[in-house]
Amino acid sequence: MPAQDLSEPQTTAKKPAKGWLAPGHQNQRKAARLAVIASLIWPFQAWLVAFALGGLLTGETVSAAFVAVGFIALGLLRAVLGYMSEKHGEKAAIKVIRAARAQIVGREAKRAEACDFCGAGSIAALAGEKLDLLAPFIIRYAPARARVMVVPLVILALAVWQSWAVAVIFVISGPLIPVFMALVGMAAKEASRDQMAEVGTLNDLLVERLSALVDIRLLGAQDAVLSGFETQAQGLRQRTMAVLRVAFLSSTVLELFAAIGVAMIAVYVGFSLLGALEFGAWGGAVTPQAGIFLLLLAPEFYQPLRDLAAAWHDKAAADAVLEELSAWDRTDTQSLMGLGGPSARLDGPASVELHGVALHGGITLNDFDIRAGETVALMGASGTGKTSTLRAIAGLVQPVSGKIMVAGHPLNSETADPWRARIGWMPQAPHFLSASLRYNLTLGDGGDPTDALKQAAVMDVVTGLPHGLHTRLGETGGGLSGGEARRVTLARAIYSKPDIILADEPTADLDAQTAAAVTEGLLAQAAKGVTLIVATHDAALAAKMDRIITIGGAQ
Repeated sequence: MPAQDLSEPQTTAKKPAKGWLAPGHQNQRKAARLAVIASLIWPFQAWLVAFALGGLLTGETVSAAFVAVGFIALGLLRAVLGYMSEKHGEKAAIKVIRAARAQIVGREAKRAEACDFCGAGSIAALAGEKLDLLAPFIIRYAPARARVMVVPLVILALAVWQSWAVAVIFVISGPLIPVFMALVGMAAKEASRDQMAEVGTLNDLLVERLSALVDIRLLGAQDAVLSGFETQAQGLRQRTMAVLRVAFLSSTVLELFAAIGVAMIAVYVGFSLLGALEFGAWGGAVTPQAGIFLLLLAPEFYQPLRDLAAAWHDKAAADAVLEELSAWDRTDTQSLMGLGGPSARLDGPASVELHGVALHGGITLNDFDIRAGETVALMGASGTGKTSTLRAIAGLVQPVSGKIMVAGHPLNSETADPWRARIGWMPQAPHFLSASLRYNLTLGDGGDPTDALKQAAVMDVVTGLPHGLHTRLGETGGGLSGGEARRVTLARAIYSKPDIILADEPTADLDAQTAAAVTEGLLAQAAKGVTLIVATHDAALAAKMDRIITIGGAQ
């Protein structure tokens, strides 16, 4: 039978760090434009105030109603534009976070194998609290950056129009803020990256310790575990304080430069109006209206720079999160075929055929045909592909080439879920949901698992549990021995009335009596016509199968 390519798209295209922000790009641009327009309203308000106060100082007639109405109207317009800018920023943040979270959850739900960046705690932290750190960056940084690119230049042009001396002060003091902001930003980025990594590590440690809580108590290792948590928490506290130190230090420095700049302009304008300084204006001394106008513009010249400096720490945190997202996106692991949800059963006999199948990592599987109702043992040295063969038969990994036929159908994304509906899966390492034992056996379908428990010879164990079928087990079966947990997974496989059972090392590390009980349970299912495929090193179990296939060697 000719081999055919079974490869399917495993993940979405890898994104650059900034590519994660694409879903909110349009709203971000609108937020930035509205923020710039809102900031540019202030010079008009400043002119009205300068016109009014300057008129009072020079004895000119000023319409107080005109000034008040104009100032209030412009203020309301500025508030509305600012509100609209924030709303667009919030929409952008929601779109970005929602899209990234959906991709993480969707891909992790179908992940078929472990990876260096796939710890439950790390993934939960990334999809939860870390993604939320993108919101302040999106809402505040992009508008602040847009204002910095426009508003200071406009105010500088207005200052040149009134006084070249004030413009010189702006030109000298203004660039100092971005320079120091960049220097501080490098330290802030490194501190934020360290903090993000420590959060993920602490979450992974917490998940690991919770899953082993029963064993920790039995071994009396509470003090050692608490000491480890204390050390990790202390490390996170130190990294968090490092981020805060950088933030407070940078804010102090930047506020100082802004205050000095405003003070220099105030001194120049004050002495000019007093007649002590007669230079710096075009064609004469600075007028009261011009002086007041320049004083009102000075804080707004530095304000966008200060806002950007404040948002710079949001950017540092967001950059650390985006780098982590990109690192997660680069993890090249396999995902299961199909959607992984409930499905109607696939028609046809419970037969399996493998021809020319190769998996990721350079693993090549044996060619073989297994008839419906046959019992087969897969044997071979560790690492030759026994478990990979079972996972490939179940559609839990996607071959890169070759052909797998199940129940007379090609195994692909369309047939994988219906095929898995016919499979009873018995993994080597028992794993349970955070729910009652009854739910773990029935997956909430409301049925009675008693018969399955009896067939797996584990009914007496369940009866002895504190709450029977309502007992909540840990992820690894806390409260059960290894053999008992293995028999519970057999009961779970039997309960679904499978047409084929795939068992991975069902008797490994069990005593002779327990291994015999598990073997009898499996053979009892085979006697009912269920196809049985076991991956094992147990020669006694293999001898009871119809056939032995040596993985990595001759069949």
